[in-house]
Amino acid sequence: MSERRLRVLAISSHVVQYAAPVFRKLASCDEIDFHVAYCSLRGAEAGHDPELGAVMKWDVPLLDGYAWTHVPNKGSGKESFFGLFNPGLWKLIRQGHYDAILCYIGYVRSPFWIGYFAAKMSGSRFLFGNDAITISPRDGKAWKVTVKKRLWPRIFKMADQVFVPSMPARDLMLSLGLPAERVTIVPIVVDNDWWASRSSEVQRDSVRKSWGVTPADAVVLFCAKLQPWKRPLDLLQAFAHANVQNTALMFAGDGPQRAQLEAEAKRLGIASRVRFLGFVNQSELPAIYTSADAMVLPSEFEPFAVVVNEAMCCGCPVIASDAVGSARDLIVPVRGDFIYPSGDVAKLTELLKKTLSDRAGLKQLREAFSARMRTWSPAQNMAATLGAVRLAVGRNRSTVRHDGTNYRDQTKPGPGETLPG
Repeated sequence: MSERRLRVLAISSHVVQYAAPVFRKLASCDEIDFHVAYCSLRGAEAGHDPELGAVMKWDVPLLDGYAWTHVPNKGSGKESFFGLFNPGLWKLIRQGHYDAILCYIGYVRSPFWIGYFAAKMSGSRFLFGNDAITISPRDGKAWKVTVKKRLWPRIFKMADQVFVPSMPARDLMLSLGLPAERVTIVPIVVDNDWWASRSSEVQRDSVRKSWGVTPADAVVLFCAKLQPWKRPLDLLQAFAHANVQNTALMFAGDGPQRAQLEAEAKRLGIASRVRFLGFVNQSELPAIYTSADAMVLPSEFEPFAVVVNEAMCCGCPVIASDAVGSARDLIVPVRGDFIYPSGDVAKLTELLKKTLSDRAGLKQLREAFSARMRTWSPAQNMAATLGAVRLAVGRNRSTVRHDGTNYRDQTKPGPGETLPG
């Protein structure tokens, strides 16, 4: 008799465009019965983005292809512990007969704790993770480092399995004292096929013409919100200092630093070679990545950065600071010299000058960067997620579920389930 399907519930704070293809992949897997609980529908519904000062909504379908439930939020809606308060999670988990709960909400929000205690009361395995690659917070406050050093080892040892998106994140978990077998790398991915397909349809020369750029020009791209920790000013200054002829710099994104960047471009005398494209929705991004010759991500704090995935799927080489979490896993295997110390404008200037001066070499890199993404896709995410669930569920085989069956007992299906075979 074959094993019954494992029942798995994912808890998410809101609807995330990058998670949708992963959820669809998990929903298509024959080994699990997969469901998502959303604590809000932000992302799928139009909402105000305070950093952009505008109402935003993604223009791609995010709720199709998998089963989901909206658990009403009784909280304030603010970025605080009780900003999300979803007591309905308790009933959903306690009555759902789940083998495993995948929690994609941090411990600083109340749904994490509702989910954790409901899972423990129900005999469900509780898996969660973190994308951090350093214990230092974005705001640099020393007291947070002290608290994390004491708190994080205890918090993450509560997990039946910890999932992290990258090797640097795994190294951080091991440094906290977690055993290696309790930490699984579950790569953060995008829908590779969608990005590659859309990229193949792009009329590159036409897009570049709309930017006022000729086929002979080299285009450098920044794609992120224009905010301080993304360090867009570093790129602007490095681009000016590199002073490579027949080049242009595109900023795809908006944010509080836009006016400062525009003024700085004028001061540096490069305003005619810099374009500000504003906020770009997801359906328009493949054209931008495909039409650029290289993307630069100079962030000082960037736990992973899926823009790297997106750009590479479209064949766009990526230069990044060493503070970008995905750099070691995605960029280094292709070009280790495309990583530079965060904040080192002189080093970035040197790198841009060398890279943009070798147009033929830059063109050849497009296939190499694209090829790297074939081994970092939703298929790898699904395999890793299933592996983490199996480890958590199978670790204590004698553990009794809340419905009276063992985790591997194939003789008693849960309510509403039919045993295969």
